[in-house]
Amino acid sequence: MAARIIDGKLIAEQCRELTATKAAQLKTSRGVVPHLAAILAGDDPASQVYVRNKERACAKAGLHSTLHRLPADVSQQELIALIQSLNQDPSVNGILVQLPLPRHLNTTQVLDTVHPLKDVDAFHPENVGLMLQGRPRFLPCTPAGVMQLLHSTGTPIAGKHAVIIGRSDIVGKPMAALLIQKGADATVTICHSRTPDIAAFCRQADILVAAVGIPEFVRGDWIKPDAVVIDVGINRVGERLVGDVEYAPALEKAAAITPVPGGVGPMTIAMLLQNTLKAAELQSA
Repeated sequence: MAARIIDGKLIAEQCRELTATKAAQLKTSRGVVPHLAAILAGDDPASQVYVRNKERACAKAGLHSTLHRLPADVSQQELIALIQSLNQDPSVNGILVQLPLPRHLNTTQVLDTVHPLKDVDAFHPENVGLMLQGRPRFLPCTPAGVMQLLHSTGTPIAGKHAVIIGRSDIVGKPMAALLIQKGADATVTICHSRTPDIAAFCRQADILVAAVGIPEFVRGDWIKPDAVVIDVGINRVGERLVGDVEYAPALEKAAAITPVPGGVGPMTIAMLLQNTLKAAELQSA
């Protein structure tokens, strides 16, 4: 029997509708419209698409957004100066620095400059630390979106073996942190480039999260029967967009699976809007 396809578009739309309702209430009660400021350095085509999608999502949810476009040769000092000015602007609630940045820029220094109360991507060390301690201010958008997908589909997490492929600061590490928190209670294994026999770990996974950035890296015969497969990857192969999981054979073995596109991607944007709303609420309290 083919797996149930997890409709990230539908679940994300439900999340955005809730955000829109709360944003309207915030405007009525406090006169505040949540404002997301995005910074795009350079002309990376994928980044331009992502930023455009975020702008549209903000507009649909009743949030205000502004885009600061910078040339690819922007200096570290110019970029940091812009972030500092946005930090000090009381009309701006959330700051998003679109990644990846041009190679000559120090990404860590740039992200650390964003004020923790406006860090709606949850990359700042202060927000990472709060998350690890189980008292988050903001949750990182993609891992939070994955958790929402699991909860929305009624996927049991407690006591299950979750295997994450990838150890990035954006997905892999925070994903593990969320899955092991009290209330989620999964047993977590993180696989990476130095892990021997990743396939063996995948075959043990009740929940498999693929976030390695390699097209169709996870083969269909690596999937444990009736596993829930969350494919975070999005890779262009010729004219096709594919995930990190070999989709067609995985579809025949898994209990549920996210498609690419239309799975995790919409959830990431939905969680960004939630964080922007929360930032506005915290700053106007």
